[in-house]
Amino acid sequence: MNLKKLAADKAVELIENGMTVGLGTGSTAYWAIHGIADRMKEGLSIRAVATSEASDKLARELGIPIVPFHEVDVIDITIDGADETDSQMNLIKGGGGALLREKIVAASSRQLIIIVDESKVVDRLGKFPLPVEVVPFAVELTLKKLAKLGCEPKLRLTEDGSLFKTDNGNYTADCSFGSISDPAGLHDELNAIPGVVDNGLFIRMASRVIVGSEKGISTL
Repeated sequence: MNLKKLAADKAVELIENGMTVGLGTGSTAYWAIHGIADRMKEGLSIRAVATSEASDKLARELGIPIVPFHEVDVIDITIDGADETDSQMNLIKGGGGALLREKIVAASSRQLIIIVDESKVVDRLGKFPLPVEVVPFAVELTLKKLAKLGCEPKLRLTEDGSLFKTDNGNYTADCSFGSISDPAGLHDELNAIPGVVDNGLFIRMASRVIVGSEKGISTL
């Protein structure tokens, strides 16, 4: 059983005709994009915006109409995945490398629907290294500031060993904090560092978390 697809299919049921839909990024959002395309074949009419170049490309290949952001006032619903979620629906996102664009789209959405498999539900955030998007200029100084907050920051690499760059041309520092006792406080501390563009803590942004498990679907 594909638990990610199970959760994605449930989330796609929430989409209604005429909606503007935000398309997330990553392995779980991949299934949601396919699910939306399947519903469009059955007559669903929507328009969409994408949180990454990869999701934009996939949506266009599947026939989902992508519109430019200047034509959008409010996004009705965004469906995206997460690397971790706690019981309060605080999230760690950014494993797919698109946290900034995902956060911009989420902040303009009436509903942010998060889809995960049961392995992503944790008692406390932090086992998954927290992605932080940083500008390339003087990145060494930014990493030192990050380390002073109690983590081990490592710049993300691609498979060929070169530095990973986001769609915005920035680097991603994966920061191993361990257990995060105060996600909201850490979020603000990180974003106060010059050189940090944003971080993968999504605090009180999710409207619903749909969890796929071997027993079926549940929600937070």
